[in-house]
Formats: sequence, C-alpha cells, structure tokens
Amino acid sequence: MRTNIREWSLLASAVVLLVSPCVCRAQITEYQQHQWLRMESHIGNLTGHARAAEMDYRRYCVGCHGELGDGNGENAPWVDPKPRDFELAIFKCRSTPTGTLPTDEDLFNSIARGLDRSNMPQWSTFTKQMRADLVAWVKHFSPRWQTEKPGTPIQIPPEPEVTADRIKDGQAVFQKVECWKCHGVTGKANGPSAATLTDDQNRPISAYDFTEGARPKCGDTDQDLYRIFMTGLDGTPMPSFADNIKPDEAWDLVFYLRTLEPQKSKEKEIAKQLGLKPVAPSTAPAAAPPQ
Repeated sequence: MRTNIREWSLLASAVVLLVSPCVCRAQITEYQQHQWLRMESHIGNLTGHARAAEMDYRRYCVGCHGELGDGNGENAPWVDPKPRDFELAIFKCRSTPTGTLPTDEDLFNSIARGLDRSNMPQWSTFTKQMRADLVAWVKHFSPRWQTEKPGTPIQIPPEPEVTADRIKDGQAVFQKVECWKCHGVTGKANGPSAATLTDDQNRPISAYDFTEGARPKCGDTDQDLYRIFMTGLDGTPMPSFADNIKPDEAWDLVFYLRTLEPQKSKEKEIAKQLGLKPVAPSTAPAAAPPQ
C-alpha cells in the first residue's frame, strides 16, 4: 500500500512538472492580451491604439516582421538587410541616446520615411492615425516598453555657417574618430574594416557609401546627420560619438561629409577651392578614448 502511494505521489509530481510550463505560458499569453495589447502611442495630439493596428500590420508588415514581430516573416530569408526584430526593441533611427528606447515620434517618422536601401518602403500613404496605431502595435511586441521609458531626445544646437575652416576641422574629426576605417578615405564604404562589419546578431552589414548619393537611412538633412553621430545606430557597428566629440565638432563633421557626396553643395565647392585631399590612413591618429 505504501509503495502504491509513493508511486502515485511520484506520478502526480511528474504531471505537475509537465503541466506547469503550460500554465505559465497561458498566463503570459493572457497578460499580453489584456495588458500589452492595451499599449498606446502619443504623437502630438494623436493617440495610437495597438488593437486598432492589427489588420494593417497583417496586411503590410507581417510578411517581413512576422506574426510575433521577431523579424522572421515569410519574406525574411530573401530580405537584406534583415527586418527589424521588434521583440528586442533596438532601433537604428532615434532621437534618444544610445541604448535607450526611441520616442513614439521617432517610430512614427520611421514608418513614413522608410529606410533607403532596404525593403522598408515609405508608408507615407498611411494616415497619421494609422501610423500612430502601428507605433503602438510595434511597441506591444517587447517587454521593454512595460518597464522602460524612452530616452530624453538629444538637443541639437543651431547649425553654424559653413566655412572653409569648419570643413578642414571636420576632416580632422573624420580622422580622429576613424570614420575612414569603415567608410573609406573618400566615403566609398571601402575602408579596411568594411568587409568585416556585422550587426548585433552577427549578420554581415555594409557601411554607408557617401558617394552613391543615396539618402541616409535615418534622414538626409544636416540635423539628421548630426543626430546620427550623437545617438549612433543601435544594433549596428555605428556608435554614438556623444562622448568623443563636441557639438561644434559634430557640425564640422557634417560639413566635411557633405564634400564626399556627388551632389552639388556649398561644402563641395569650398572643398574644391581648398584643394582638399582625402585623409591618409597611415597617419590617421587613433580614436580618442571615451571621456
């Protein structure tokens, strides 16, 4: 009798162990349905609701980003660069410091702008409400939005006047922080490190080629370039230089990079008048360590 009781006890324990994960998973699913799907976004006077975006996500986004938002949609194997994994909540285009969550407006703008040289198109045909709802839907995929707040957007100082001295100083910054190692001395994305670059999931990734004339992924204004230097592109080898260069140096770098582009510009004309030559990697100093 005692042996039977012991056997039944062991059997009951095994059943509990087998059932427990299922119960736990059901609780998580229920929590997501009742809490995470209540996610909202706030852009100006607009309030986005995750539930309202479900059909739009399935129609326009699920093929790449997947049912779970993990970037494993049915099109993902043929897409390069790979779709964003919303579960990680790591985004390239942000106005916030590296390592922090983007603002709702950052995601809102990314949906409309799209990402050049990727399969992410400009969804400018969406209404503002549709975009606000999709922002809330994107946020509902990651637990980070349950416990973290977006970072505080960086402050972009007024843009100074372009001068020859600023362009020369910008070239010095280009050397100092070793932009040439990835982007090449002439901006052709052919630096010595370019072939080895990988993203945060160890997938090959290309440096931006300034000479192509393509729009940078996170916007093409001078302010957009400044923001990229100071926030970095999280999930990629492009770091934030907020701890390495001063605001004036960041503006100088913006002006110098404009000289590498094929489009006509004031910066390019000044560089021509200066007879500016590409940096020399053999004499380029090592990047300054973070302060």
